[in-house]
Amino acid sequence: MIRLGPGPVGRIVAVGAHCDDLAIGAGGTLLTLCRARPGIRVDVLVLSGGGGEREAEEAAALAAFCPDADLRLTVLKLPDGRFPAHWDEAKAAVEELRARTDPDLVLAPRTEDAHQDHRGLARLMTTAFRDHLVLGYEIVKWDADLGRPTAYQPLSPETAEEKVRLLQAHYPSQRHRPWYDREAFLGLARIRGIECHERYAEAFAVGKLTLDLGE
Repeated sequence: MIRLGPGPVGRIVAVGAHCDDLAIGAGGTLLTLCRARPGIRVDVLVLSGGGGEREAEEAAALAAFCPDADLRLTVLKLPDGRFPAHWDEAKAAVEELRARTDPDLVLAPRTEDAHQDHRGLARLMTTAFRDHLVLGYEIVKWDADLGRPTAYQPLSPETAEEKVRLLQAHYPSQRHRPWYDREAFLGLARIRGIECHERYAEAFAVGKLTLDLGE
């Protein structure tokens, strides 16, 4: 597999439509980045779940997924499943995030995601962060919308196991869901690992990037 690095990474922006989206889609990548770069700044925006149990879960989970990072978390209160009707609020939040940081890497939902909340946020990110590397993470769900990824972040077996453990430990409100289990999370990571000649991996969609082959 061809390996490309983004260069020095000192700041990350990570966004989710709902609490736990980011941990499910890119939790292993966050663990890998933050462990390799103590003190890295991670600006997180979540559009729904604010002010209640879900926000508390998200805060505890992301503190664990971003060890030794300068974590800055914002959780809003947009209604789940109704983001298209709250487009102005979502757009304002994304633009405010862009105004306060210039990240080296952006983690966001895929623009091809079947869930309207995920898809809407993804489209906002590509307009606000036009000159940045945006990796679109995937979330396994009943919609059967998993696509053909274009980028992979290999995960060590220890990191893959830690991701699953943290998901189970920090999101008790989701344990009743039939798909929220070890087999689903580790199984997808194993499949993505096979695709990139690794044991485990997380996969991402990359809309476009610019090469600098002359340096």
